[in-house]
Amino acid sequence: MALVEFERLLDAGVHFGHLRRKWNPNMAPYIFGEKKGIHIIDLNKTAVKLEEAASAMKNIARSGKKVLFVATKKQAKDIVTDKVKPTGMPYVTERWSGGMLTNFGTIRRTIKKMATIDRMKTDGTFENMSKRERLQVSRQREKMEKNLGSIADLTRLPSALFIVDIVKEHIAVAEARKLNIPTFAMVDTNSDPTLVDFPIPANDDATKSIELIMETMVAAINEGLEERKNDKTAVDEPTEEEGTEGTEAVATEGGAAEGENA
Repeated sequence: MALVEFERLLDAGVHFGHLRRKWNPNMAPYIFGEKKGIHIIDLNKTAVKLEEAASAMKNIARSGKKVLFVATKKQAKDIVTDKVKPTGMPYVTERWSGGMLTNFGTIRRTIKKMATIDRMKTDGTFENMSKRERLQVSRQREKMEKNLGSIADLTRLPSALFIVDIVKEHIAVAEARKLNIPTFAMVDTNSDPTLVDFPIPANDDATKSIELIMETMVAAINEGLEERKNDKTAVDEPTEEEGTEGTEAVATEGGAAEGENA
């Protein structure tokens, strides 16, 4: 997997951190310096950490596991939705409901309730309700879908989380840590990188920065999914040697049958 070019990181403003007074001391190894009171992230270290995260993300996707993307901040939600949706991976961009991971059983019951409402709309039950009841049920369904995002398709806990801004999404980080779910995250200079397994030092406020990191992660996922597809194809297709053996066997059986008839 190719290393993201330094110039691309620079152009996207990935190096801009927060004001010095807002910094987290644990980010010291990833800070290059300071300019006008603002910390500057070391992009050489960002590139290395980004490659490490992308490689791990690719392996997860190749194994057929799910990664849950979490980004509820205004600058990130549309980017994450647009980039992640085509991959089929789940994402939460509206609001992180407490217990979404640690109380997954309750979340699954909510998802089943959504499915029940959907069936009501198709089996005729909806038509037998009053207009007021239909409106209430529809609003309830919309609220559940908004809160749950695309995790309605999750049948089990995700194998990893990718988070934009771990300060804002601190509840998601805490739940993942409690359940020992690996975490990937963009960590700005006001964040504690020790809280996540794969920290990516980067500006988590600028849209261009978020977009570049997301593009890299999604590219890694797509590469992993493609390799998984190729692996399956290779297993399903017989090798040339197996095909030859099969042909010889059929020919032998045919010859024996002809000899018996003669």
